[in-house]
Amino acid sequence: MSSAGVAPQTRVAMDDPSEYRPEYKGKTDFRNFNIHTVPERVIKVYQVMHKNQTYDFAKGKLEKWVQLNHAEMTIMEALEKLNTFVDECDPDIYVPNAVHAYQTAEGIRQKHPDKEWLQVTGLIHDLGKVMGMWGEPQWCVVGDTFPVGCAPETSIVFDAKFFDENPDMKNEKFNTKLGVYEEHCGLDHVTMSWGHDEYLYRVLMGNTCHLPEEALYCIRFHSFYPWHTSGDYYHLCNNKDLEMLKWVNEFNQFDLYTKCPDIPDLDELVPYYTKLVEKYVPGKLRW
Repeated sequence: MSSAGVAPQTRVAMDDPSEYRPEYKGKTDFRNFNIHTVPERVIKVYQVMHKNQTYDFAKGKLEKWVQLNHAEMTIMEALEKLNTFVDECDPDIYVPNAVHAYQTAEGIRQKHPDKEWLQVTGLIHDLGKVMGMWGEPQWCVVGDTFPVGCAPETSIVFDAKFFDENPDMKNEKFNTKLGVYEEHCGLDHVTMSWGHDEYLYRVLMGNTCHLPEEALYCIRFHSFYPWHTSGDYYHLCNNKDLEMLKWVNEFNQFDLYTKCPDIPDLDELVPYYTKLVEKYVPGKLRW
């Protein structure tokens, strides 16, 4: 994997190159989902997502992808595939996901040089987006996640305004605060909107993986912003979820705030992370 070919200006073909915003941002500038200023591509992804992500849809996708019969490849091979995948609903930067993976991992490495497992988590957390390379539309691959099977909280991106056309909102089984769930049932018993978080979690659980449970929580729920950032859905959490929340929040600052125009020197970094990955998620995985 050569860093020379990864720069977004040359590696990624964009419909509107002006949407790549190379400025450095302050923390308050990230995740600005003002519907009047956010790129149209972001709005379109969430509009379709919130209309179509129903309880039955998410259950169906889980059943399909948990078969792990789409490919066999190592973590580093999967990461290579994300060299050409750009997340359409990220309002902060428009670069290949592989770049973001190394930015996240290096941010963690700088602050937590002793926590190799967390560095690996940073590197691999978005690998579930390979679903997009196999034909899944981005609205069920990328973006913030949320529980399905119950009413959406207003903290969901765009104030949950796009759920009006979601058929679950007309079903009394699904349109209440608890919906199909019991209070404090635990997130492990909650069906989330289908996306890359849950998929990668299932891939890791279905293969040899030596990452600690804290890492698996970060991977499974890093896009669940209404929970870890807005403080919603606590009524579905059990004590274990709340204990793990501190690690999800610790991880989140690197996932979000390391996004910048600086392209890591991948030729230098690949040997280091290849060795770490082999320690924690070795060999070829079933995807």
